[in-house]
This record gives sequence, C-alpha cells and structure tokens, in this order.
Amino acid sequence: MIEMPSLQFAQVNGIRMGYYEAGPKTDAPPLVLCHGWPEMAFSWRHQLKALSEAGIRVIAPDQRGYGATDRPEPVEAYDMEHLTGDLVGLLDHLKIDKAIFVGHDWGGFIVWQMPLRHIDRVAGVVGVNTPHWDRAPADPIALMRQRFGDHMYIVQFQDPGREPDRIFGSRVEQTFDAFMRKPAPRPADAPAEEPIAGVGASARLNLAFPQMIANYDARHDPRTPILSPEEKKVFVDTFTKTGFTGGINWYRNFTRNWERSAGLDHTVRVPSLMIMAENDAVLPPSAADGMEKFIPDLEKYLVRDSGHWTQQEKPEEVSAKLIEWRRKRFG
Repeated sequence: MIEMPSLQFAQVNGIRMGYYEAGPKTDAPPLVLCHGWPEMAFSWRHQLKALSEAGIRVIAPDQRGYGATDRPEPVEAYDMEHLTGDLVGLLDHLKIDKAIFVGHDWGGFIVWQMPLRHIDRVAGVVGVNTPHWDRAPADPIALMRQRFGDHMYIVQFQDPGREPDRIFGSRVEQTFDAFMRKPAPRPADAPAEEPIAGVGASARLNLAFPQMIANYDARHDPRTPILSPEEKKVFVDTFTKTGFTGGINWYRNFTRNWERSAGLDHTVRVPSLMIMAENDAVLPPSAADGMEKFIPDLEKYLVRDSGHWTQQEKPEEVSAKLIEWRRKRFG
C-alpha cells in the first residue's frame, strides 16, 4: 500500500505547482524535498512518511515540467532563475520564512543554487548524490561533448528536434524498467570513478540513454528493480500523461545557466549535508571531492551499497540521516 499525503496546489512564479505536505505545521525550519529526472515528488514517499512521523514538517513539490505541475512551452522557462524562483514562491504561498532544501539528482543542482541566489530563505542544504562545484571553466555542454562525444545523453538532449523526448515518451514503461534498478555488482578490480560535471567516466558506455532505452528488453536485465509493480505504475501513468519534455528542458538550460551565473559567488554559507551513494555510476562519491572549499560548514555521509536512486533504494537509512542531521543542527 503506497502512502502519500493529499495533493495540494499553489500559484507560484507564474505557474500552478502541485505539492505534498506532511508533519506538524508548527515545526520550523521545514524540509523541502526536490526530486530529479525522470522523477517527481512521489520519489520522496518514504521520507514524507518517516520525517513527518518524527515530528518534522516536510514538503515535496512536483517541480516545473513534472507531474501535477504546469509545463510551460518556452525552453528558457526552465532555467535556474525559474526553478529556484518556484521554490521561493512555494515558501511564500505557505508563509514559510526559511527552509532546509534537500535535493536529489537535478533537484541537487537546484538546492545548491538556493543559498547562492536566495540566501535569506535558506536555513540549510542537503545534496543527495549531487555535489556542489564552482562554476565550470567553459560551457558545460561543450565540455561534455568534448569528453564524452555526441551520444552522451545530456549532449543529445540539446537536440532541437527533441528526438530523445520522443524515444522516452513512446517507451514509458521501458524507461522506468531500465532506469529504476539497483546497479549491477561492480567487479573488485574495476577502476575508480573519474567524475566530470557529474558524469563518472566508467558510465561512458551507457551514457547514450535514449538508444539504451530504444533497445531495452527487461527480460534480459539481471539487475534488481527498486520499484514494486504498484510504484512503477505511478511513474508510468504520470509520464504517459505528461511526457518527458518538461524535465529534459532543464538540461536544455545548461549553457544558459552557465552564462548567467558568471558573477555569482559559489560559496554556500549555510549548514550543509552531502549524502553520497557508493555505487552511483553517474554521480559517484568521488564527484564530491573538494566540496569543502566552497562549503565551510559541510558534513558528508556515505550510503553503502546504493546506486543512483538513493532515497528509494535505501529509504530507511536516508530518512534516519536526515532526521539525525536536522535535529543536531536545528534542534
């Protein structure tokens, strides 16, 4: 039985946003849980339950382009100004002064930007798998193309013809069957990960995600699924309805975000926690090396034996760490 709080709506930053809320309204600062791609607030179902039962107020939005939230047409409507502005608008709607922002995958990029752009609304930040870096020395898309070639999925996502959107959108069940699994065991002699802008080198062969999905057959996949059939149905039904373009548009703003962040001080000046997953091929723990340089008040925590979907693969451990850190730092 899947437990989720009831869906609510807020007019924020020019869009209607769907969100879920649990826990006592009196608790401050609350946690705002920000999902990645291709996910939605439902990815935090375990944390919504565990944290609220621990007496912590917790809010999980379907972010711009996803789930129950609006999907504006223009690509630049998904840039970092809009994505962080949506979260400020959600706090305004809920009459919340400051929150702790928790982000996984793409949600991680956004929550690390919150204290750079809206410091007066941020009590703390938690990155799940996604580290915080300084601004890239050059256009990130150019760097990824140079390093990984034209088939690397983020480079492919720049395609104005939107071919990746069509591939995922016409194979929704295949997409979640393929993505939402525990990683295959890594051989003991496998080389260490070598991160660039969030992409581990050993994942190189599998980075052509659209083609991987187009050719995928679950019958030949030995990896363990992390979703029950009932949970997978929630993802499949939602993305069948919304398509994938809203989320992919976040990737289409990599260059714009890089250009527009030129004058931004990248130091994070709030209490921060970095939760890393031992076996995440795309965002390996080594990607978080050196974060201390930009985050003076940082704690790191490693979740062993977890792949990329950490809060769904190891829900009890992630929830327990969030509760422990929140109590230690904020009472």
